[in-house]
Amino acid sequence: MSRPTVASFVITMLIVAAIGFFFGAALTERGNGAIGIVYAWTIFTPLFAFQQAEFFAPSRQRIARLPTAAYFAVELVGYVAIILLACAVAGTGLWLTGVAEAGWREAVMPPKGVLPYSLAASLLTIFIMRLRDLVGRDVFVSLLTSRYRTPLREERIFLFFDLVGSTSFAERHGDLRAQQYLGEIFRVMADPVRRYRGSIDDYIGDSAIISWHFDTGARQAACIRCALGVFAALRADPDWWIERFGEVPQLRAALHGGPVITAEIGVDHHKITYFGDTVNTTARLESLCRTLEAHFLISADLLARVEPPDGVDLEDKGVFNVRGRGQELAVAAVTAGTISRWSAT
Repeated sequence: MSRPTVASFVITMLIVAAIGFFFGAALTERGNGAIGIVYAWTIFTPLFAFQQAEFFAPSRQRIARLPTAAYFAVELVGYVAIILLACAVAGTGLWLTGVAEAGWREAVMPPKGVLPYSLAASLLTIFIMRLRDLVGRDVFVSLLTSRYRTPLREERIFLFFDLVGSTSFAERHGDLRAQQYLGEIFRVMADPVRRYRGSIDDYIGDSAIISWHFDTGARQAACIRCALGVFAALRADPDWWIERFGEVPQLRAALHGGPVITAEIGVDHHKITYFGDTVNTTARLESLCRTLEAHFLISADLLARVEPPDGVDLEDKGVFNVRGRGQELAVAAVTAGTISRWSAT
């Protein structure tokens, strides 16, 4: 999951402090804003870490995959437990420093109004987080802020994945089993994409489209690392795949970047979409993987602007007319040896 910047975290903590001060000054019997800040920070910090999956990451991923009703129930139980523990920690601190006038037993109990106030905020937070997860984190923020209500020209990096042999799998096992297979592949794919700060923009049949703002995807070759991370994740437990589906998934990947027009479209159903030759070129580059029998192709245009990670072996595949407008594009393949070594790490 992408990490917040120091500045955004500081701003968030100041906002939380202001909310705590208001609660402590206006809504508690003692009217102490400073105590409200202590409780606000003590409650918010573990809740924030919980949502950011800084601890219990595997459990957080399992919770995210639950049906929405079960998700709400489990999240609420987790929030209540964290709030009660945080109140006990804050009360103990206030008791040890002499700020709390009551005994320790009374100090560790949530002050009057704190629990319902926190639970109301928690329910709103859980709803927002669930909605964010359902539509995608970056898409949620973009739609909420109307960033692309007016189309914008920007530079993005696109990573297209396509499942090899999906049609034959469906013919052998049926459409329902094929959909379950794809669901597991996309589930495994999510963690590397999150780790390298990508955004899964769309699923089209047996394909997934991932993108980054150019600077984000280029920084420390995050886009290349993400693709290799997906290959590695799918190869991490071949026995499980064979036992469950009879084969280990094989993907093709294409990576390219450049200018696009990004816009919010739709009325009843809103969507962030991209227009321009960069998207079309990435799609044609992915099709070229079949022709060249390559697992992972990268455009030379992108390689000129993104330094590959150490240990990545590239093979020049030549120049091809993949843009459909008489323009040629040089491409390189990440060798199978690199993918195997990366998967073994």
